[in-house]
Amino acid sequence: MNIEIQAINFAADQQLKDFINKKVDKLISIDDSITSADIYLKVDKPESHDNKIVEIKLQSADGDFFAKKRSNSFEESVDLVSHALRKQILKQKDK
Repeated sequence: MNIEIQAINFAADQQLKDFINKKVDKLISIDDSITSADIYLKVDKPESHDNKIVEIKLQSADGDFFAKKRSNSFEESVDLVSHALRKQILKQKDK
């Protein structure tokens, strides 16, 4: 399993990376055919609210899953993205 976290124009601290890895591991436990995860962290406009953007793309034998969410903190954005991806994975497994 390959998990790649890219923080664009800033340095993500280890606590945030650990949080993201924990959330992605939960998604992998749902569908063990997931082979890699690409995570992109972005700050849109530093002076505005809801400026933390998280994008996660999961590659799987069943297809790719993608979600992008924006909120006040990266942790909240990661929660929203992981919830959206969980829905997509479960929907795919039901097919």
